[in-house]
Amino acid sequence: MASYLSAHATLILLVAIGVVVFAMLQRVPIVGRLVSLAVMAASIAFIVVLIGQRAAFDPVFRRIAETLHIGEGEQQAVGKELRVPMAGDGHFWVRVKIGKIERRMLVDSGATVTAISNDTAERAGLIPDDTPFPMVVRTANGAVDAQTATLPEVRIGNVVARDLPVVVSPAFGDMDVIGMNFLSRLKSWRVEGRTMVLVPHHPQGVSDDRT
Repeated sequence: MASYLSAHATLILLVAIGVVVFAMLQRVPIVGRLVSLAVMAASIAFIVVLIGQRAAFDPVFRRIAETLHIGEGEQQAVGKELRVPMAGDGHFWVRVKIGKIERRMLVDSGATVTAISNDTAERAGLIPDDTPFPMVVRTANGAVDAQTATLPEVRIGNVVARDLPVVVSPAFGDMDVIGMNFLSRLKSWRVEGRTMVLVPHHPQGVSDDRT
């Protein structure tokens, strides 16, 4: 009990000293301004962190965070939904687990099928189907030949799709895309302002494992 009181008294003393030092520095013109700016910056940073942390649990704070673009690009499982804020480039990007690897993928409702790069396929240990007739995929740069394959499991937060058909091609460069054949498996999906909301039929537990 005595040690608790001692620690409490020490904290109060440090705060009091800080207030006194701050008040003294305020009297020095240049130093006072610098201290004021530092305190203001620290206060703003504290508020941003607080809003970002509370946004995952409180709808009011979540709306504030979305309005201020706090935590932008960080997907969050909220109840049975997965909420994906719009990134600074105006697109929706998601963290996707493919087997034991994780990739940042673009959600493109204009893409018919999910597409992954050769590098992603190799790292995931995916072997494209052995067929002499490649699939022709239309991209922004024109039509390209692509091989087909099937991903055993694709996990985005609390959303899981199994045995998902994909196309693989070196023409995709390092770009990986979630297409409509994934979105069509959801119970629903929609865009609310600057947030995409994915609603799975059977929400799964969210894994924090990183590779």
